[in-house]
Amino acid sequence: MAWYVYVAHFFAGAFLANAVPHLVSGVSGRSFRTPFVRLHGGTVSSATTNIVWGWVNLALAYVLLGGVGPFAFSVLPDILVTAAGGFAMMLLLSRIFAKRS
Repeated sequence: MAWYVYVAHFFAGAFLANAVPHLVSGVSGRSFRTPFVRLHGGTVSSATTNIVWGWVNLALAYVLLGGVGPFAFSVLPDILVTAAGGFAMMLLLSRIFAKRS
């Protein structure tokens, strides 16, 4: 498989991991930061905005997993690279959230 497919799968894992806090916050009815907070001058976005942003992350992950190259749960490198992207994003998010609390 071409190298760029693995790069796409890595970023798909990152988008999947990033979708989780936004979807959980949105479904819970809580405000949470999104990239759009600067547009309205606040510090957090509404629960509805978080649900939309979570779904955008899921859609991007879907496109990167299925549209760029084939992804199969039975192919170990596909799983490992996608998991590595998710793990890297989770570490980054944990550091960002730790600074704010």
